[in-house]
Amino acid sequence: MLTTRRYEYLNIGSIAVHPSIGNHRPVNSAKVSHLEKDILQNGLLEPLVVWERQSGEYYLVGGFHRMEAIKVIRKNNPGYFERVDVRVVAGDPDEIRALNLKLNADRLDTKITDYFETVIYLNNANWTSKRIAEFLDKSVTWIDDIIRYAPMINEKMHVLLQEGKMSWNRAKEIIQKTLKAEAGKEKEIIDNELERSSGRSVKPVTFKSVLKHFSKLSQEEPRQVFSIHVNDMYSFIRVLRGKDYDDEELDRLKSVFPGLIS
Repeated sequence: MLTTRRYEYLNIGSIAVHPSIGNHRPVNSAKVSHLEKDILQNGLLEPLVVWERQSGEYYLVGGFHRMEAIKVIRKNNPGYFERVDVRVVAGDPDEIRALNLKLNADRLDTKITDYFETVIYLNNANWTSKRIAEFLDKSVTWIDDIIRYAPMINEKMHVLLQEGKMSWNRAKEIIQKTLKAEAGKEKEIIDNELERSSGRSVKPVTFKSVLKHFSKLSQEEPRQVFSIHVNDMYSFIRVLRGKDYDDEELDRLKSVFPGLIS
């Protein structure tokens, strides 16, 4: 069971990096620079998290950017931070790997792709979806979707997801289409869908055009009533955002709100 053993003041040279437990994305040099100045001025306010695999053997689990900042400080200021504050945790390798992801995921810029490898790893290690979801503070459905669809995400889709140029819902839609395709046609389906997605460079509506349309409508036909389904509203939001919508959603919007899209 994952536990916090103690808080300690460790020699920095005793903290190693485990081959299978690391930062989930490349170190951000700007963040390291910011932390370097902050730690130098205010000290290490948030302790590093280390795994004590066995007595006296420590591996970094959380605080990779802080560790890089401390290395820079030590390089420029010999003798600084010979020892650092750490939270020492214990657990089996699967739990530590999950904790590593959780600590890395406590950032506003975390992408769903950061979860893929670890969620699938834990699933293969016989963790139930419920256990993974509870550990990572996610829903069981969200975890199940990763387990089902992530292994089928190709490299191009992975990059688009990572860069925020494709939504997870859109990626799932594409994979669902490949599952219904004739055997051997999967790659063709993915390539066609990605080509369609890349063509969405012009917004058919903008917030300003929507506001203008309904403002005019409220003056000319103040008693007009629209009956819409929740999927209509969902499609409306996706089209208004201007990416990841498909032709069916565009047609739905044209049908529900005549005249909104020329």
